[in-house]
Amino acid sequence: MVDNVENLILEHLRAIRADIGGIKDDVREIKQRLTSLEAAVAGLRRDSANLYGDVIDQQARYDRLAERLERIERRLDLADG
Repeated sequence: MVDNVENLILEHLRAIRADIGGIKDDVREIKQRLTSLEAAVAGLRRDSANLYGDVIDQQARYDRLAERLERIERRLDLADG
C-alpha cells in the first residue's frame, strides 16, 4: 500500500512539474510578445515625433512665406503711393 501511495504522489509531482513547465513556456512567449509590443510602441512614438517635426518645419516654411508676402505687399503699396 505504501508503494502505491508513493507512486501516486510521484505521478502527481510529475504532472505538477509538467504543468509548471508549460506555464514557464507560456510566460516566456508572453515576455517575447510584450517585448515586441514595446518595440512597436517605441516605433510609433518615434514616427509620431518625426511627424510632429515635419509639421513644425511646414509651419516655419509657411511663416517665412507669409513674411515674404507681407514684404511684397508693402513694396507694392509704396509703389502705388
